[in-house]
Amino acid sequence: MQERTRFPRQARAARILGTTVGAITIVLAAACSDYDDAPLAPAGPEATVITASGDIAAKVTEFRALLGEPSNGGTAGQQASGRREVAWDGSAANPFNNRNDFPADFFNTVAKNGIVFTTPGTGFRNDSLKFSEVDASYAAEFNTFSPTKIFAPIGSNVTDALFRVAGSPTPAVVTGFGIVFTDVDVANSAKIELFDEDGRSLGVYAAPVRSDAAGLSFVGVSFDEAIVARVRITTGTGALGTGVKDVSAGGALDLVVMDNLIFGEPQALTN
Repeated sequence: MQERTRFPRQARAARILGTTVGAITIVLAAACSDYDDAPLAPAGPEATVITASGDIAAKVTEFRALLGEPSNGGTAGQQASGRREVAWDGSAANPFNNRNDFPADFFNTVAKNGIVFTTPGTGFRNDSLKFSEVDASYAAEFNTFSPTKIFAPIGSNVTDALFRVAGSPTPAVVTGFGIVFTDVDVANSAKIELFDEDGRSLGVYAAPVRSDAAGLSFVGVSFDEAIVARVRITTGTGALGTGVKDVSAGGALDLVVMDNLIFGEPQALTN
């Protein structure tokens, strides 16, 4: 399933909910968050939204092109154009593989991509074994878009991504953000909420439910100007844990993890 649409930003916020094959249902609702009380967002520029499940490669490529060329990799400093991507698979991350202490600022200080993470949980895990060391059942749940590593917060299903001028502490904004989720079984369980520099919601956008055995889903949101200062990523309805089973394995929670993150070139805030 693949979708692309454009719609105006709505007050606090326009949710893309219940995405199924061939349709996107847009429901206006108050976007709740466990440590955010953002004011209402005024009407603003239109967002371009790209979603896909199943064979997502073409739509991911389309979103990369929407953000612009070139791919700036880990080049330090603000670049004139282009985008950044986190795929978790670089060799510099290997010392932290399959541990619960992945550095939250790794992709700004070591790999200079211009993104840092926070979570209400206890940390982050970059995993090359499909989280099978957390619970053996996960080996059958999660696949990868860019082999072999996938990523999740520990003790939570919430991650906040904040942007920096690559390799520096300078706060930044981007034009858009996209994410690959793996094993979305329940509608609206995997989603992103984008915020501007004043903490106002720019909308909540859900990834579609998986449509094949590979289990990959994608959602990407882009604006015509750099206005996104923070993204809240919700991976399923609960946290991974020993003995915690996915709904597809008889459990009560939809367990979801993330793969590639794609975002516009971080641009320094000017005010």
